[in-house]
Formats: sequence, C-alpha cells, structure tokens
Amino acid sequence: MARKKLTAPAITAMKRSGERIAVLTAYDYMTARIIDGAGVDIILVGDSAAMVVLGHESTLPVTVDEMVMLTAAVVRAKSRALVVGDLPFMSYQADVGDAVRAAGRFVKDGGAQAVKLEGGVRVADKLRAVVDAGIPVMGHIGLTPQSVHEFGGYRVQGKDEEARDSLLRDARAVEEAGCFSVVLEAMPRELGRRITEMLSIPTIGIGAGPDCDGQVLVVNDILEYTEGRPARFVRIYADAGSVVEDAVGRYVADVKSGSYPSDEECY
Repeated sequence: MARKKLTAPAITAMKRSGERIAVLTAYDYMTARIIDGAGVDIILVGDSAAMVVLGHESTLPVTVDEMVMLTAAVVRAKSRALVVGDLPFMSYQADVGDAVRAAGRFVKDGGAQAVKLEGGVRVADKLRAVVDAGIPVMGHIGLTPQSVHEFGGYRVQGKDEEARDSLLRDARAVEEAGCFSVVLEAMPRELGRRITEMLSIPTIGIGAGPDCDGQVLVVNDILEYTEGRPARFVRIYADAGSVVEDAVGRYVADVKSGSYPSDEECY
C-alpha cells in the first residue's frame, strides 16, 4: 500500500499533535529515495547544493535553473516526504514579482510542494505574495546563509537583546505572512525555545537547540561526506566518505592488478 504523502498543512498540524518533524536535505533522486524510505518528513532541496554538489565556497552562486533541476530530480523519487525547494540568492530579494515567478518555477517545472525563502520583516511582502499565489512557504530566520557577507561570516545570531528582539519580530512577520513553518538557524537555544513557544507554526531548528518542533541538517554532513570541519550542531551518523574511498580504492587496485573482471563477471 502506498504511503500517504505529507502536505504543508499536515506538517503544520504536527506541531499541534506534538510530533517532532525530521528534515534532511537531498539533491538527487537516489538520496531522496533512501532518506524518504527512512522516514524523513520533509526533504529540503537546499541551496547548500552550491557547496556540497557544485563545489562553490558559499550558497550564493547557485541559480534558479540549477535548483529547479535538482528539485525535479528529488521529486522524481515519488517521496512520501514533503519536498521544499530553496529559492536561491537574488531570485526574490529585489521584487515581489521576482519572488512569485521564481517560486512558480519551483512548483511548475521542479514539482516542489513548497518553497523556502530567507528573511523575516524585510521580505515579509515577498513571503505573503508567494503564499497568496497558492504556494506554501517555509520561512528561514537567524543565520541566513545568503546574507553571509552582511553578517561578516557564518556567525550565531541573537546574542544580545537588540538582536534577539529583531529575531522575535522576524518570527512574527514570517507567521503573519502565512508561512506554514520556519527554519531557525544558529541562535542561542533559549531564543529558539522562546520563538517556538511564541509561534503557532512549527519551528525547524538547525543549531537552535532541542526545543524546536523539528530539526534539519545537511545529509552530506550527517554522513561525513563533505569537506571541512562540521559545524558544532552537526551530529555524524556514518562515515560514508571513508566507505566510498575504500571501495573505490579496492576497485582501482583490482583493475590495476587485472583481477577485475573475473571469469564469472564476463559474458
């Protein structure tokens, strides 16, 4: 029997029922199939693809065309999970019309069931416009990677009273704009708890403490299939990088020695 596909309203209802929400990124068909089969509730086709798939130093260079292509690949996995496409840098910041058109491409061409936009008060008009177009929106406040140059790096947000008050205003703006959920990234755990208690929509934490309604991580990070030192909030569940390196090394050795292919592996 086919599993019932999750929807944005179903995700929002999980907060009311007290069920925690498990979110992971994916950028390709097979990864989406595997993590969906493992029970993930939301698959985020994150603009982190710029770094872990395309090799850029930040999320900023990835384009709408690239993100729509990756989103379509994930959607083809026919997942139970809700698939959310991440609108990339400068696809929505300049103009409300840009935001609606970009979000529409993710749904129409990419097959996404929802989109994610970064920012609170200052993008509230874009959030509302996309929602009004009939497209579910996931918000994202705190450390918003598309603003890395403004922040001066990937830094914890909300560490003083003024910054905390600003993030509280952002959280309210996201909810009032009609978003079905909001990502809280890199903020003190007490602020994550406070925002979670304040909002009626689910909060999805990433470095925001255990009191959020759900958690999201980059799938490459939890599998240690990436470069560099992971962030403090990342928990590693497997060393896939070493597994792949070992397997490829043994394959190369077998080819070099002539032991592959064997008689049994020939027609």
